[in-house]
Amino acid sequence: MNDRQTTAVITVLIALCAAGCGSDEPDSITAVSWGGSYGRAVQEGVNVPFTESTGIRVDVEDYNGGLAQIRAQVDIGDIHWDVVDLEISDAVRGCDEGLLERIDVNALEPGPDGTPAAEDFLTGSQVGCGVSTLFWSTVYAYNENNIPGARPTTMADFFDLNAFPGRRGMRRVPQVNLEFALIADGVPLDQVYAQLDTPEGLDRAFAKLETIKDEVIWWEAGAQPPQMLADGEVIMTTAYNGRIFNAQVLEDQPFVIVWDGQLLDVGQIAIVAGTPRLEEAMRYVTFASMAESMARIGRRISYSPVRKSGMPLVTTHVTAGVDMEPHMPASPANAARALRYDWSWWVDHQDAMNERFSAWLAR
Repeated sequence: MNDRQTTAVITVLIALCAAGCGSDEPDSITAVSWGGSYGRAVQEGVNVPFTESTGIRVDVEDYNGGLAQIRAQVDIGDIHWDVVDLEISDAVRGCDEGLLERIDVNALEPGPDGTPAAEDFLTGSQVGCGVSTLFWSTVYAYNENNIPGARPTTMADFFDLNAFPGRRGMRRVPQVNLEFALIADGVPLDQVYAQLDTPEGLDRAFAKLETIKDEVIWWEAGAQPPQMLADGEVIMTTAYNGRIFNAQVLEDQPFVIVWDGQLLDVGQIAIVAGTPRLEEAMRYVTFASMAESMARIGRRISYSPVRKSGMPLVTTHVTAGVDMEPHMPASPANAARALRYDWSWWVDHQDAMNERFSAWLAR
């Protein structure tokens, strides 16, 4: 090869490297979420627009919650999840354990009118390592075709096997079930966690659950309750409100949500500690926590934006055209008898309650 040919080859190699040979930007990040109708809403409302805006592909994985898989990845130093949807109590516990990266809310995008992010998020919605994106709730619902005559309207009705005989569906975890049991047993909403903070209150909650235990079918994934209602496997079930909404509106299922005693919660997104794609994960979190992104989700599934500027952007469902306000858990009408989830109580008591609940189930 002569000098002229050698120079030409070097020029080509330099051009190829300039096009990507030395680039440290990854082809993708992995975002982990709850799948189903919520997962589709996130895919269309956040992931696709994010890729269009940044060129970073979002690979999606589904899971059923908890910290076990995150903890395993961090412990061995092999991080393949980057951003994860978490329940707020898990976000706090994960932060305390060093499993999640800290996120400064002041670094997030301002609202559409320029309001700083810290002022735009609703009070109490932010924790050290997670960024709140939406309000969601656990409710109970029934298939009106399977309940003749009088219909359930209160949390007490869910536990009333005499007035409403038949199977119930409940998530196989202690949280929510303990709160629902006390509400059904007549504890005022503002005293539920004070009751759970006492041995007598815990005994009362488990005793109430015991009254329906033999009729409960336990579910683990959010897609199960709508299917159980449609199949007639249960006559009523606890469920995530958005899953029931999608079955009602997009699948024309005759389901009815009972909002009385709903447990109103805040969804979080967090970054797994030690990810080698930290910068790109932060870009994703910043994008997903914009009011416009929250509204794109809220126009696809009935979860309310956590930013004050987000709710006015949610109008009608993007395909069905229905007004979203009556279906939102944080709307004034639906939130009138809501219990706000006390994540701090669960952070302190999760392990003990998991142990007691598992022992109770095994009896």
